[in-house]
Amino acid sequence: MLQISSINDLSRHTRPLSSLIKNKVNSIIDSGWYVLGKEVELFEQSYSDYCGVKYCVTVANGTDALELSIKSLNLGNNPQIATVANAGMYSTTAILACGGSPLFIDVSKDTLNLCPHDLEKKIKNNKIDCIIVTHLFGQLANIKQIMAIAKNNNIPVIEDCAQAHGAKLNGQKAGSFGDVGCFSFYPTKNLGALGDGGAVVTNSKSIYNDLIKLRQYGWDKKYHVVKSACRNSRLDEIQAGILNIKLPYLDLWNDNRRAIVKKVTELCADLKNISFPGIFDEQYVGHLFVVRTEKRDTLREFLKTKNIHSDIHYPIPDHKQLIMKIYISDDLNLKNTESSCDQILTLPCFPEMTSDEVTYLANSLIEYEKCCL
Repeated sequence: MLQISSINDLSRHTRPLSSLIKNKVNSIIDSGWYVLGKEVELFEQSYSDYCGVKYCVTVANGTDALELSIKSLNLGNNPQIATVANAGMYSTTAILACGGSPLFIDVSKDTLNLCPHDLEKKIKNNKIDCIIVTHLFGQLANIKQIMAIAKNNNIPVIEDCAQAHGAKLNGQKAGSFGDVGCFSFYPTKNLGALGDGGAVVTNSKSIYNDLIKLRQYGWDKKYHVVKSACRNSRLDEIQAGILNIKLPYLDLWNDNRRAIVKKVTELCADLKNISFPGIFDEQYVGHLFVVRTEKRDTLREFLKTKNIHSDIHYPIPDHKQLIMKIYISDDLNLKNTESSCDQILTLPCFPEMTSDEVTYLANSLIEYEKCCL
C-alpha cells in the first residue's frame, strides 16, 4: 500500500535544490551582510518583474504584508474593511492590528472566493474604506468584477495573494490588479522560503515610499523617523537568496500542481458525493487541493485507512471565532461561508507527487464512494 503522509511534502520539494541552497547560504554567511542587502534587492526587482508591477517591498511575513499594506493606504482612524471570513483569520488579524473593523462579505458558492454580488449589497448599506480580496486555495477571485465595483465606489483594493503566486488572467498576474498585492513566502506556499517571509507589490510610487518607511521604524534615512505606527519587518538575506533560487521554477511547479488536480478530477468524474475544483487554467495554481463533501469527516477517516493525509482549510470561519463576538452583528448572514466550512477537505497536492501517488489518491476516493456511501 502506498502512503501519502503529507498534503505538501516539503523535504521532497526542497531536496532537488539543496546543493544550490546550501551554496547560497554559505556565500551569504561569508559575505557578512545578512539583512537588506544584495539578495533582497535582487529578489525585489525579480519579483516585481515577475508580477508585472513597478515595485516590490519585502517584509518579514505575509501577515505583516497585509498589515503594512493597510497602513500604506492611509485610510484614517478606525477604517471598516471588507473581507471574507473563510480564509483563516489572516486578513482579519491584520485589520484588527491596524485598529480597523472587518466587514465580512459572503463567498460565492462555486469558487469560495469573495462574492461580488454580496460586496455590492454591503457597499449600499455600509461605509467601506477598503476591500481585501483573498485569492483562496490558489484560485483567482472574480477580480475584474470586484475591481470594477471598487472603482465605481472609489474604494482601494488589497489583494491577498498568499495562496496564489503566479495565478493570472489574460496574462495579468495576481497582485497586479489592486492598489497593492500581498504575498507570503511561508515554506508551504507555491513560492516558499525555508522560514517566514513576505512581500507587497504595487504600481504606486507613493505607496512604495510609505512601505519602505513602514517596514523599518518609519525611517526616511537611517535614524531619521518621519512616520509613526511603523515596525521592524524585514526579509533577511538568506531567505531572499533561497527565493532567488526558487523563483525561476515557480511556473513549472504551478503547472505540476494544476496537472495533479486535473488528473484526480478526471479520474473521479463519475463521483456523485465529492465536488472538485472546476477550473484548470492559469487562474488556478493549485496551492491547496480542496474538495467538498457533506460527509467530510467520514471521508477523512477513510483516507486515514489508506495512509493518505488530509487537512481542513479552514474549519472555523472568522466571525465564529471567540474573539470576534464584539465585532459581529446578530443579523450577519454568511450562508455560503458557513456551509463550506463544514464540507471542505484538503487533499495532498505538491509538485513532486508521482503518477502512482496521484492515481492512488484518485482510486481511494473512488473506493470510498463505492464502499462507504
